[in-house]
Amino acid sequence: MAGLDGTASARSEIPASLPAAPAAQLEGVRISFSGRQAKETPFIAVDSVDLTVADGEFLAIVGPTGCGKSTLLNATAGLLIPSVGRVRVFGQPLAGLNRQAGYLFQAEALFPWKTVEENVAIGLEVAGVATAEARARAMAWLKRVGLGAFGARYPHMLSGGQRKRVGLAQVLIRDPKILLMDEPFGPLDAQTRQIMGNLLLDLWSLDRKAVMFVTHDLDEAIALADRVVIMSAGPASRIIGEWRVGLARPRDIAEVRLLPEFHALHREIWSALREEVAKGYLQTEGAA
Repeated sequence: MAGLDGTASARSEIPASLPAAPAAQLEGVRISFSGRQAKETPFIAVDSVDLTVADGEFLAIVGPTGCGKSTLLNATAGLLIPSVGRVRVFGQPLAGLNRQAGYLFQAEALFPWKTVEENVAIGLEVAGVATAEARARAMAWLKRVGLGAFGARYPHMLSGGQRKRVGLAQVLIRDPKILLMDEPFGPLDAQTRQIMGNLLLDLWSLDRKAVMFVTHDLDEAIALADRVVIMSAGPASRIIGEWRVGLARPRDIAEVRLLPEFHALHREIWSALREEVAKGYLQTEGAA
């Protein structure tokens, strides 16, 4: 397994008699940012956040624009240090980068001068894996994401959906135990998002990594996740509700959205989320 910096790490074995520790825990987390001037009141992005993600759970985080969804991912990744509270990873306090996590950002992280195969292999090479082995494993992952014939191409030769597949392979080749995903399919058209969602579910079902998936799309959140949490409008955003998704697995994104249970759950969550989305919109409009 490898972490955000590409270095190898491993989770210690847990005795069978003990319950598995949660993959990630945020305990009373507040994250604030100082102003440019010393006298400015710090901006509180999120406050009093308690969130537990079980090992193997697919969690979706939904909320209005600017509510701090990405901030929670960054705290879990070790990229932000809470002003108050703490983050635990598999039961241990997080200090520094979360080496158990892989992070798929909304923005692409592909080197334009490297081939697709080289882009996927680079994380292993940085970690000390021999080039030949890294390239062989990269090609195996490209086959898994449906790009086995594209290894010699460069990023500019691929469609947006294909580049997202490469990014997914880049992260999963390191075998993280926690997958952090920040609106990874946001820029894609609806049909491609659906295809990518099904691909993600297929890959996730193989080893059931813990997933924290940030999205603005409530349909997407319900279709993918085991549990959906929603956040209030900022500042000082907090978690204001959570819902278990009882839809059977395996799931097909298109088919599951036709189910009466899907629509009932969507109505229930949207009734709690609607007011927060309106607040977030008004704040954005006022800032403009």
